[in-house]
Amino acid sequence: MRRPVAAVWPGSDALDESFLNPVPLSGVRGSGIISVDVEDYFHVQAFAKGIDRTSWIAYPSRVEQNTLHILDLFDELNVKATFFILGWVADYFPGLVREIIARGHEPACHSYWHRLVYELSPEQFQRDTARAKDAIEQAGGARVYGYRAPSFSITANSSWALDSLRQLGFLYDSSIFPIEHDVYGFRDAPRGPFRLETPFGDLLEFPLATFRFSRGPALPIAGGGYLRMLPRWYTRMGVRRAWLEGLTVVSYVHPWEFDPLQPKMNGPLRSRLRHYTNLSQTESRLRELIALGNFTGFRHSGLANFFPYSLLQTVGSQ
Repeated sequence: MRRPVAAVWPGSDALDESFLNPVPLSGVRGSGIISVDVEDYFHVQAFAKGIDRTSWIAYPSRVEQNTLHILDLFDELNVKATFFILGWVADYFPGLVREIIARGHEPACHSYWHRLVYELSPEQFQRDTARAKDAIEQAGGARVYGYRAPSFSITANSSWALDSLRQLGFLYDSSIFPIEHDVYGFRDAPRGPFRLETPFGDLLEFPLATFRFSRGPALPIAGGGYLRMLPRWYTRMGVRRAWLEGLTVVSYVHPWEFDPLQPKMNGPLRSRLRHYTNLSQTESRLRELIALGNFTGFRHSGLANFFPYSLLQTVGSQ
């Protein structure tokens, strides 16, 4: 009987010997991905317990103005990015989706209701994702091929979602963060791009950026709170070490991270620290990151076409 293909990862007993020493990816040193998770300040997981999703419409939205600011920044820097758009945003701000596409960027999917994947049933996940994909495509008039889970919540306990993504027509995913974390993390997943075999065809996975010292644990870099809160020298060092390993640096930001004047939400101290620290520095830190190398979006990078299958780790059934 065929096993669930997303269940076999490096470190598991079922691992094929060939995955223990994957061939390093060549030709990607100095390359990076810039992506934007298009959500508002009241959508974030940090405050989800105190906000009923049906009341989102009652909050003063700032996602449009903040995303337009990012678009202007990317115009100035001549950067094309991938925008993972919340389906809810696409329904309420379809003009924003069209503006993202009109400026030459790639639209992609960030779910509809911003719920953690591992808290959903497979049926709930499929309905939410299909609704989001349709909302974004209807708003923008363009096909959507990429997906990112809210809070990187495709983990060892929800890897079944990768099969569903391919079934829904997605060609790549960027939800896996190969680190330890209290909300997300898939520690034993490959740290570089890999190809996943599913019953519905191959799915390319682009894990979020990490680096490591020698054989130490993978450390996160260059995205979200890690970009905002950790020292600038840490980001520079981590990115360069990742490139020395031959890894593609997949970075991300959120529109609310460019908005120090956003309304303050109630929540646990740790959540508030993660959300509000250094918001005024996001833009300058992102500029410094982009200046380190050749950063662009998934579609414009050509990464999905660049990596020959012989250089991609293959994760699937035996």
